[in-house]
Amino acid sequence: MEIITSRTNPLCTHLRKLASSVSYRRDCGEFLCDSPKLLGEALLWGADLRTVVCTGPSALPALPEAVRRVQVPPDLMKSISPAQTPQGVLSVCGLPDRPLPETLEGRRYAVLDGVQDPGNVGTILRTADAFRADGLFLVNACADLYNPKTVRASMGAVFRCPVWACTLPELRALLTKSGLPLYGAALRADTVDARQADLARCAVAIGSEGKGLSAEVLEACDLTVKIPMSDHCESLNAAAAAAVLLWEAARDD
Repeated sequence: MEIITSRTNPLCTHLRKLASSVSYRRDCGEFLCDSPKLLGEALLWGADLRTVVCTGPSALPALPEAVRRVQVPPDLMKSISPAQTPQGVLSVCGLPDRPLPETLEGRRYAVLDGVQDPGNVGTILRTADAFRADGLFLVNACADLYNPKTVRASMGAVFRCPVWACTLPELRALLTKSGLPLYGAALRADTVDARQADLARCAVAIGSEGKGLSAEVLEACDLTVKIPMSDHCESLNAAAAAAVLLWEAARDD
């Protein structure tokens, strides 16, 4: 177990950059997890775990021999953790290499269109995993999947549920090749109640928090669905809408 006490130590600088910079994460091929829960999930699901930093080694589970182990004092942990209230454990994992598949073998996928809040992206990933979706697609500048807030909100689903970032043409071509329709959560002339739509085998697109589905994604949709709600409510938060639709789709299993 290494012991680090200096805030200017290269590892501390590295961790702060992993927490704050998308480009740095991509250049390094690593991302940061900031809780014992996420460390446990990384170990459980075979993530590429590289470094663990803690304030007390007694809190750590058994780690693979190759993992770097570092102990820091609580004040230093507070300076390097992205969480307002650090939980005493940080871990660094390698970014997975996940190219788009040739075809999609699953039945049900979620698509996020320009969802920029990391907490919403992570929550939707967690929900997709809970309701047995086969994967998640990010199009049109969604929040980075490996932002610490996204990873934290996923509650470990980031290690279990496959996610692909791609362009809309790439997504549309893949869905067509796989024989999967694209349904959008939006209002259009062809809109049907989500309770009457056949969601057993499809991809469901959820729009951004403020604008909903973009015009190009809406145009690519084979059908649109609506969630019935009170007349005085215009819309739901993106994560709430995704939860309703993914739950409704899971009922068809």
